[in-house]
Amino acid sequence: MRPDSELLKGVALFQFLDDNERAELAAELEVVQFKAGDMVFQVGDPGEALFLVRTGRFEVFFKNDTGERIVLENVPAGGFVGEISLLDSGPRSASVVATEDTETLRLHRSDLERFLRLRPQAAMDLLAAMGRRMRFTAERLRHTASRNVNEEIEDRRTLVQKGADWIAEFAGSIPFLMLHVVWFGVWLLLNSVKLPGIPQWDPFPFGFLTLTVSLEAIFLSVFVLLSQNRQAAKDRVRSDIEYDVNLKAELEIVNLHEKMDRLTADVLKHLEELRRDTQTLRPKR
Repeated sequence: MRPDSELLKGVALFQFLDDNERAELAAELEVVQFKAGDMVFQVGDPGEALFLVRTGRFEVFFKNDTGERIVLENVPAGGFVGEISLLDSGPRSASVVATEDTETLRLHRSDLERFLRLRPQAAMDLLAAMGRRMRFTAERLRHTASRNVNEEIEDRRTLVQKGADWIAEFAGSIPFLMLHVVWFGVWLLLNSVKLPGIPQWDPFPFGFLTLTVSLEAIFLSVFVLLSQNRQAAKDRVRSDIEYDVNLKAELEIVNLHEKMDRLTADVLKHLEELRRDTQTLRPKR
């Protein structure tokens, strides 16, 4: 069996083909070389070919509306890019650049159509592989921006940070307030009213109580600030997640619009073909 046919055997898009089908398809492949840094294609370019990586590596990316470069995938040897345009003849949905010297096998849409005319049963195998790939991609996208802010922060807390969070939370609670009301009341009562058998260790103006409260306020403020810093970090993570979710939603909407435009164009094209066929078959009077 030809080496290219063996390579196709490990490609998910062609994994359901039998050996004879892979051998016939391998005969249609064209070898194309790319140097490191070469652009294979860019978003919006017309595309009717798939590139199968024989050696080297590709990077698949696009830039969002803010100009940020978002890397979708790094494609190693045995991977492929351009399958969407191969199937629907639409524009490229992402850009691809060679990150190192890369040798590829190019499959044109016309060659694939010729192959499918000879092997029509292989079309279902290609659709099955494509469906599995789309299902995997959709599953990854579903969890891309779905992160729990508390899990992102909680797992990284140190013992001091956990203690600071607990103290800050307790300092803002009703039990903390009631504890201090009882403490101050007992302190002031015992040092204001002379009771038999109980010495007054901090008489008016209660200097020791003032020192104790001042020290407590200093330590509490430090713990509260530590907790607030952690809360600020959590808010930044939450903002990042919300940005990712919004960006994902915007991209999904754009993709849906593009798909609807293509589907509408295909439907209109088929309707026009049906109209012409109907006029052709209509008997002349």
